[in-house]
Amino acid sequence: MAFPWRISGEIVLSCNCDVFCPCVISLGKAQPSQGVCHTWWGLRIHEGHAGDESLDGLNIAAVMDIPGPLAHGDWAVGLYIDERATPAAVERLTEILTGQAGGTTGWFRIVISRLLGTRQVPITFEDTDKGWSVQIPKIIDGTVEPITGAAGEGETRVTNSAYWVAPDVVVCSGTRSRYRDWGRNWNLSGLSAEYAKVKWSGP
Repeated sequence: MAFPWRISGEIVLSCNCDVFCPCVISLGKAQPSQGVCHTWWGLRIHEGHAGDESLDGLNIAAVMDIPGPLAHGDWAVGLYIDERATPAAVERLTEILTGQAGGTTGWFRIVISRLLGTRQVPITFEDTDKGWSVQIPKIIDGTVEPITGAAGEGETRVTNSAYWVAPDVVVCSGTRSRYRDWGRNWNLSGLSAEYAKVKWSGP
């Protein structure tokens, strides 16, 4: 059954593409730099709801293993949901993040071919002196920092794009980016990363 949902917060993504990931501008149609896409991301929800269930203050994360251009599909996806989430919130967030709830992430229903699982774990999403950190003990050890802009000042940004995550994206690199779970052991340090403020909703 469809339910109204909304998520407002911040997202960090780290992938195995050279800086900068071509998926943002090509909207997932370009070939990833290494031919395949290995990605993890973390989301800090400031305000949100799924039906009557509050999502305020929760952190979530995901891993995506994709064999080619994102738009071609055949994604394997694993979900991580804040250990503080209620059973109802876990169920609703799983529906949202697999596209079953429609809206911003509704297209995931078409491209995800295998759900590795949904796990409740402790997730931290924190600001650092230079960027952002996402941590799941023994699974994600990630810190990303913005690429410096012109004349060594500010952040390099993509603005006013049609990218599904957000129209404005801060171009980053994964200064420390390790992922280990579900038979995968990736070191994405020094490769492409992103930061954005998100406003997602559905259906």
